[in-house]
Amino acid sequence: MTENSSHKRYTTWIWILSVAIPLAVALLFTVRIPGVERLGFLPPIYATINGLTAILLIVAVIQIKKGNRKTHERLMKLCILLSALFLVMYVAYHMTSDSTPYGGEGIMRYVYFVVLISHIFLSIGVIPFVLVTYVRALTGNFEKHKKIAKYTFPIWLYVAVTGVIVYIMISPYY
Repeated sequence: MTENSSHKRYTTWIWILSVAIPLAVALLFTVRIPGVERLGFLPPIYATINGLTAILLIVAVIQIKKGNRKTHERLMKLCILLSALFLVMYVAYHMTSDSTPYGGEGIMRYVYFVVLISHIFLSIGVIPFVLVTYVRALTGNFEKHKKIAKYTFPIWLYVAVTGVIVYIMISPYY
């Protein structure tokens, strides 16, 4: 397989996944699994996964700056795995539970919705960035990998951190 055809194949999969994942999540939000008990224990677990992802993203950047490429690679793969695990748990929770309305008032209500809406939009937008960044490293295109990683890292970190913040803000209303 030529480099160009390999690039086209990866690009096609990146586009497919970048569209399919948010659509699947949106669709699954409308599905309720009959006869399955509410999975109310999941939100603190997937919030913890978000927090762990944020920490590991920072550690991974520190490792690559120290020249520890293999450690960086392992940490980034773990971050992708954790993000996928989060997504599975998040969807499972919402397939067994109604959404919890935010009960706060005043300025905190506005803060919550700004954080939540930015988190949702950036969690969708970061998908192609993560995939492109990963593929560029996977294919050894480290110069282009570094160029896009400068954007991917802060967006992904923001999504992971705000996921924890959203959980902390909504948790009193579960």
